[in-house]
Amino acid sequence: MFKKLFGSSEPKEEKILPWQALTDSSQLETIVEKSKTKTQVVFKHSTRCGISSMVMKQFVSAYDLDLNVDLYYLDLLSYRSVSDEVGYKFQVMHQSPQLLVIKNGIVVTHASHGAINDVDLGRYA
Repeated sequence: MFKKLFGSSEPKEEKILPWQALTDSSQLETIVEKSKTKTQVVFKHSTRCGISSMVMKQFVSAYDLDLNVDLYYLDLLSYRSVSDEVGYKFQVMHQSPQLLVIKNGIVVTHASHGAINDVDLGRYA
């Protein structure tokens, strides 16, 4: 009964996603090329934003590890120029947090803030 009320003292196992760090704008050409055969997903995250952190936790919790996509993580505070280049390259206005789904060289959907967790990635995989 106490476990139900106050939670278990056992630590929760944290899910580890297969993130690839997006740290250089030269990686964008690789993402475009790879998107021709496999869906590419970019998660832009602001490490100083509480909303971004909350959305990131929800995304990680809900993410299906069996998805056949390449998943990129962009710390936009550390790599602001890369974040800017993502916007130019894929013609998507910058927001944070933001998720971009790329297929055949173009963004097929994108979302920001709470709407990120409404994106059905399985639909694009």
